[in-house]
Amino acid sequence: MKRNLKSYITISLKGIGMGAADVVPGVSGGTIAFITGIYEELVTTIANVDLNLLKTWKKEGFGDMWKQLNGNFILALLIGIAISVFTLMRLTNFLLEAYPVIVWSFFFGLVLASVWYVGKQIDRWTVKLIVFALIGFFVAFGITLMTPAQGIDHPLYFILCGAVAICAMILPGISGAFILVLMGGYKSITEAVSEFNFQVIGLVGLGAIIGILSFSKILKWLFNHFRLITLAILTGFIAGSLNKIWPWKNVLDSEIIKNKVIILDETSVLPQNFNGDPQLLFAIVAAILGFLLILLLEKVADQHPLSNAKH
Repeated sequence: MKRNLKSYITISLKGIGMGAADVVPGVSGGTIAFITGIYEELVTTIANVDLNLLKTWKKEGFGDMWKQLNGNFILALLIGIAISVFTLMRLTNFLLEAYPVIVWSFFFGLVLASVWYVGKQIDRWTVKLIVFALIGFFVAFGITLMTPAQGIDHPLYFILCGAVAICAMILPGISGAFILVLMGGYKSITEAVSEFNFQVIGLVGLGAIIGILSFSKILKWLFNHFRLITLAILTGFIAGSLNKIWPWKNVLDSEIIKNKVIILDETSVLPQNFNGDPQLLFAIVAAILGFLLILLLEKVADQHPLSNAKH
């Protein structure tokens, strides 16, 4: 696959979008990758990372190994993700605290459009596919109802967080950040990134490498052998995750940790039952903008976003 500099800049921009989504507890970077047309290439590229690369390096040289790895694609994407994580995380956290209803409404519209986008990749929905979509829906919905755990300050725990969260990050629907919230590691890890604590960042990164190399092979196999079923499950999974980012939630249980309120349990309510200003008009406008953003991303994506990448 030949690409020019403009193509790699575009991939980096898509990486920025993925990174911005991944720092929000409720939006998946995998969803952004899917919509922008790089999802299957990303999964295939990661799944192809094995010992054969070292053999190629030894026999053919670094250049051939880098080409076999699809290294330029991965590097461009990682640059975009890194830029986003280290520059947008503070802004995202500020906006979520200052304008929670409006921000969550924007993401709700974005993810709602994602359900439509992924679902329309299936030309003909059968009863079997609908059943698998429902399974995906109820699994994701169940995850959103889980109560967050309290984190453990231990190296192995940070490795585990990285491994589990990265699987969610490349899986459209539930976000890696939300999984970190459930595991109790979100606060510690985001603080480590903000404070450039490279020990914690390194441990999480190690776990992420372990997790993504394993999980990507499973995803690649599913797309190769059960493509329509996989798409149906993903459609339901993303739809089920909408409960997590519903803009109007009332807190049922919380506690103060280091002068910061940590929500332990909350429930989705209708705007009129919201304990606070529902900001309904602004919320609707934000949701529409989120929905339109996905339509825009679809327009700028490749003509065949789900075609298998050949390397």
